[in-house]
Amino acid sequence: MSRFIYMFGHIDFHTFGLALLLTLFAGLSTGIGALMAFMTRADNKRMLSWALGLSAGVMVYISFMEMLPEAISDLQSIYSDKAGSWYGLLAFFAGIGFIALIDWIIPESSNPHETHVNEKEDYGNGSGKHQLKRQGFLLALAIGIHNFPEGMATFVSALDGWDIALPIVFAIAVHNIPEGVAISVPIYHATGKRSKAIWFSLLSGLAEPVGALIGGLVLLSFWTSAINGIVLAAVAGIMVYISFDELLPSAHSYGHHHAAIGGVVLGFAIMAVSLQIF
Repeated sequence: MSRFIYMFGHIDFHTFGLALLLTLFAGLSTGIGALMAFMTRADNKRMLSWALGLSAGVMVYISFMEMLPEAISDLQSIYSDKAGSWYGLLAFFAGIGFIALIDWIIPESSNPHETHVNEKEDYGNGSGKHQLKRQGFLLALAIGIHNFPEGMATFVSALDGWDIALPIVFAIAVHNIPEGVAISVPIYHATGKRSKAIWFSLLSGLAEPVGALIGGLVLLSFWTSAINGIVLAAVAGIMVYISFDELLPSAHSYGHHHAAIGGVVLGFAIMAVSLQIF
């Protein structure tokens, strides 16, 4: 049985509020990325590869070793062992399919998984600035769409327990930082306004708490043990997809393969120890 089951009319609003605050923190990390783009030189590619690998390691380990097993256990407590396992696995792959569908709907030129800012591009001419401005706005919109289900995933994990929530919040926050950089750089070079670049980065990140709030209010009206298990399994699928489709390719794209793998292994180790302790 899950550690935290909600029934309409018996909602722990304190936990609800904390879960929403954690999701807000994770989402607004895009603003940290925007600030870093202006305050530092983005030449420490090794550290960025390591951090993204660490996030992927945390998310993959906790998805397979904690969230999915707990989801299946919840479902097996309601249905038979075999049926509960099947429902959990179906929900896991449904989560993967859901986030993959979002990837497929968004045009490749605007997809945050496909778009890369070319730091050597000529920003001087008018047409180039117009193109950069459009690219930045589309990227902010695309990342906002991606952040919506991520916010729901963070929120649900926070409702289910802090030992699951905190690592996921950390992982989502770290992987939102490069997204903030990706949004802010083209908008800043196109408009010359840092405030506008930071604002659009923050706006895309706000899609996470909005997704959490909307999804939470809808789900809490009919939350049961079965829904809890299904949602947990789907969230695990979303996390695994994000790790393999976004975090690891981004980590390797900076050219420091061993730093990325080292981050993954360290993420595994941190979660293995923390789950044993807590």
